[in-house]
Amino acid sequence: MIDPARLLQPRRKITGISAILLPFQENGEIDWVGFDAHVKRTVEAGLQPAINMDTGFAHLIDDAIRREVLERTKAIAGDGKFVSGAFVKDHPGASFNRDAYAAQIDQIQSFSGVPVIFQSFGLTGQSDDAIISSYGSLGEMCDQFIAFELSDLFAPFGKIYSLDVYTGLLDVSPCLGAKHSSLRRELEWQRLKLRNSRRPEFKVFTGNDLAIDMVMYGSDYLLGLSTFAPDMFALRDQYWEQGDSRFYELNDVLQYLGFFAFRAPVPAYKHSAAMFLKQRGWINTDRTHPKSPPRPDSDQEILSRILDQLIALS
Repeated sequence: MIDPARLLQPRRKITGISAILLPFQENGEIDWVGFDAHVKRTVEAGLQPAINMDTGFAHLIDDAIRREVLERTKAIAGDGKFVSGAFVKDHPGASFNRDAYAAQIDQIQSFSGVPVIFQSFGLTGQSDDAIISSYGSLGEMCDQFIAFELSDLFAPFGKIYSLDVYTGLLDVSPCLGAKHSSLRRELEWQRLKLRNSRRPEFKVFTGNDLAIDMVMYGSDYLLGLSTFAPDMFALRDQYWEQGDSRFYELNDVLQYLGFFAFRAPVPAYKHSAAMFLKQRGWINTDRTHPKSPPRPDSDQEILSRILDQLIALS
C-alpha cells in the first residue's frame, strides 16, 4: 500500500489543462461564438485549452469540424500552448492503425498543438510490449505528445495499463505526460510514485473528476469538470501554490459540482456543463450534440445553487 501523505507536494505550481465544451445553438448548429469565447476565457485564466476531446464530442464530429476547432483555437491561443485529441475510430479486433494516428498527429501539429493520443481497439488490444512499441512509433512522428489511459467505464476501447506499460511510457521521451482516468486514487498514486522515482518531469494528468484534489499529491490535470469554471479552477490552483487555506473550501465546492455532474450516465456531464455555462451567461443555450445523453431539467436548480456557492468563494 502507498502512504499518500508521503506524496503531498504543498505550494506546487499546478499545470492545468481544461477540456473545452463544444456548444450548440437551438437549431442544432455549432455555436462558434460561444466556443471562441470559452477558449479565450480559458486562456486568460491561465489554463491550457484541450480541444477535440470527449467534451468536444471528438467521437461524434467529422474532420471538417475538427479542423475548424483547431483553426479557431490556434487563432485565439496565438503562441500559447493548447492540446488536441488525436482520435482514431475503429472496431473490436481491429489492428493498430498507425497511419490513421499519423494523420491526426500531423493535423494537430500543423496548428502547433500537442496531440493527446486517444486509445482505440487497435491500440489497447495488443500485448503490453506491442502497446509500448506503438507509443514509441507515435513518438517518432511528433516532438511531444500526451498519452491517455481510460477506464472502459467511459469507452469500450479504453484500458487502464499495467505498471509495466506505464514504465514503458516513461521511457518514451516525446511523451511529456499521460492522462489517467481510472477514477481510482490508488492507481494514480502508484503512477505518481513511479514517476517521482524514474522521470520526475513527466506529468501525471489526473482525469479523475471525482477526486480533483489529486493535485495535492503531485498530479496535474486534464479535466472535463474544469470547463464549467476555468476561472475558479485557476483560483484554486493559485491558492495551492501560495499555501492559502482557501484552497480547501473552494476545492470542496468544485468537487461537489464534480460528483453531481459526473454521476451516471457519465457522458451526460456535457449537458450539465452546457446548463452551467448558460447559467453563467457564457453561452446562449444548453443544447449539446444530438447523440449525447441529456440531463433532466430538475438539475438546473441544483447547478444554480452550486454556482452561487462558487461565486461567494471567488
